[in-house]
Parts: sequence; C-alpha cells; structure tokens
Amino acid sequence: MKKRVLITGASGFVGYHLIEEALSNNLDVFVAVRKTSQVDHLKHFNITYTYPNLGNLIELKKELKEKQYDYIIHAAGVTTARSAEEYNTINAEYTFNLAAAAKATDINLKAFVLISSLAAVGPLNTLTGIITEETIPHPITAYGKSKLLAEEKLKSISSLNYTILRPTAIYGPRDKDIFIFFKQLKFGIEPYIGGEEQKLSFIYVKDLVHVAIKSLYTSDQRTYNLSDGNFYSRYELAAIAKNVLNLKTVKFHLPVNFVKLIAFVSEKVGSLNNKAAVLNSEKLQELMAVNWSCEIEKAKYDLGYYPLYNLDAGLTETLNWYKTNKWL
Repeated sequence: MKKRVLITGASGFVGYHLIEEALSNNLDVFVAVRKTSQVDHLKHFNITYTYPNLGNLIELKKELKEKQYDYIIHAAGVTTARSAEEYNTINAEYTFNLAAAAKATDINLKAFVLISSLAAVGPLNTLTGIITEETIPHPITAYGKSKLLAEEKLKSISSLNYTILRPTAIYGPRDKDIFIFFKQLKFGIEPYIGGEEQKLSFIYVKDLVHVAIKSLYTSDQRTYNLSDGNFYSRYELAAIAKNVLNLKTVKFHLPVNFVKLIAFVSEKVGSLNNKAAVLNSEKLQELMAVNWSCEIEKAKYDLGYYPLYNLDAGLTETLNWYKTNKWL
C-alpha cells in the first residue's frame, strides 16, 4: 500500500514540483489547496485534492484523523503580505496549527518537513564568511522573521519528527519572481540597485524537491541550509540568461535612494488598495544584502544532498522551458 503524503501550498511554484517528485517516488499524493486556488495546471497529475483550514485547529485535527497521512510537507506560505502580523499568521501560526494537529491526533505521522527559507537566518553584512546552520539568525525582514518564528513554533512541539529546510533563492520552470528579471532582460534592460559587490546563492527547484522527498525518510529534528553549493556575483544570473537567450542588454545601476522612493510609493499604493506591495522597503533590503552564500555540508552528510544543477545548468533548463511555454 502506498504511503500518503500531504503537500500544502501545492498550487504554487514549488508545490507543483513537489507533487511531481512525490509521484515519481510512488507516494499517494494529497494536495492542500484553497477552493479559490487556480489548479488547472495540476489536472494531469494523479492526486487527491483536500481543503484544510490551517487557521482552525479543531478542523485540522478532524482532517488529519480522517486522512491518516504518513508524511506532511508544509510548503504553504506568503512571501509578500500587508503587515508583519499577516506574515506571522500565515507563515508561523498556520505551521504550528498543522504540526500541533498532527501531533494531537492518533495518526502515525512519520515525518513533517517544513520548507522554510534562508531569509530566516538573514544575510551576512560582509563579503567574507559563509552562512551555516550555526550562524545566529538575524532576519532583516518581516518575512524572514515570520519564517524563523515558524521554525521556533515547530520545534516547540515535543517528540514531533520534523526536518526544516532553508532554501536560498529558488528558481526554475513556473517561477514568477526571478522571472520578472528575465522579462526585463528580454526587453533589453539590465537594471541593478546601487553598485555594491554581492555574493548571491541560488537553488534549482528540482534539487530542492528531491531533497525534500528524501527528508521524509531521514527526518530527525534537524535544520538544513540549502543552495547549489556555489556563490555568484550579482551579474552572473544575467550573464548566463543572456547567453542562453542570445540577448544584448543595456546594463545600468539605479541609485539606491531612487529605488527606495519607488518602494515607498509602492507600499503606499498597496496600502490604499489593501494589497501587499511586491516591492517594499524590506524586500529592498534583501535584494541589496551583501552576502547570501551558505554552506551545505550538513545536508550533504545527513541527507545525501548533492545538487545536480549549478546556476548555468539550471538556468538553461529553466529558460528553455519559458521559451517552449511562451512565457518569454
């Protein structure tokens, strides 16, 4: 009999690839989505839809007791929100509710995997050094703080068999965030904020979901930082993309104060419309951070995590997917 896995955030970019990887590992996949979620892109998968209310502990207990999941991968969350409170509710409280409900019912849950973020640790302020699992967390955004809070709440549930994965910037087919930058390159513009040197890190979504599924079988209350094991200058993403897409661009550096003004206006407009701003002052801090390089030795040793894709290989596959599917 196949083991059951519940995947939250299943309608999103990472969720899609988690479903694909779980099915390829012969798991019986249940996907947690909202009834308003767009799921047309999932219709070719052999999956079961479920609609848990992550804000209601009683309903969650009923859901989990009825479905009797063997594994849970919690990938649901928000990267933009209207307030710190909204971040904390969705990213942290919902994580706690799901894990607490799993612990409180009599299901034989073998593993709970949380897809957190390197933002929970925060970047380093200098080009020297590298982020490890022993680095003292100092998140610089409300988003990062909410992911750290989610981790802390998860750890507070005694005897729960969990693994926390902290991926750095995730890219791949179906991503819509870094994709914005590729669209700018397509239009012939290559913008940067300020002129400071940076160390950036990335992880291809297929490497992330592969290790997430492996974590189901080695879960042991540990936390792992994840990247492709390399670090990159601020210009390498565009250089690879331009080579793959055969593009020429105009490179320019926007003054920091000018971008701060744009972020401020974006926040105000979002506030008036009761919507989260895609670019805000906190997101700007993450984009301008000096050093996001992280060590992955612990994940290699414990999880057998050996990334198959560096930025060149991953971007080539990603950009070809965008072209084939007429995103670019």
